[in-house]
Amino acid sequence: MVRHLPFLSLARKEGLVPKFILKSDRLLLRPPEVRDVGDIVQGLEWDVVSNLARAPWPYEPQHAHEFLQRQEEGRAHCTDFAFAVTEKGADSLIGMCGVHRREQGFELGYWLAKPHWGRGYATEAAAEVLGFAFRNLRAGVVEAGWFHDNPASGRVLSKLGFVFAGAEKRESAARGTRVLCNLVSMRRADFGRRNAA
Repeated sequence: MVRHLPFLSLARKEGLVPKFILKSDRLLLRPPEVRDVGDIVQGLEWDVVSNLARAPWPYEPQHAHEFLQRQEEGRAHCTDFAFAVTEKGADSLIGMCGVHRREQGFELGYWLAKPHWGRGYATEAAAEVLGFAFRNLRAGVVEAGWFHDNPASGRVLSKLGFVFAGAEKRESAARGTRVLCNLVSMRRADFGRRNAA
């Protein structure tokens, strides 16, 4: 069940677009902006984009502009909340992390530019967005998925406490085919227990 939060209802009525900023020890997560287009395109090289479901290949500036427009509209309707991942003290986008509303709860997605792999940034950013989904959006469940040939993403989700929920083939726009995807989920109660410990 998704509750109607007063600030989200007001945003819809007034035509306001909620802009949240999240902070972790090393990262600042902010709404993506037009100035990020170059960093988005540069970051979505083949080794990154091939692990995403919806991003095409090659990823061009027009795709980034279209993505930003969809995100702006999604924030206005309180259905999509994407965050530009930046290192504190440096405003350049190094990846993206966000949640979007599904029929049952929200889905978490993320990517990091290849030079930033292996530093724990994906886990750190996803933990902040996951907390945002449960605390601010009052999500009952958050789902995610990772392609079978991307075990690093599976490790990120496992560290966060996601549990296996099945597997299915999902479309990969960049690969132009369906790829086996491991599905995971986390319920609100499990998030609460994990974060209370």
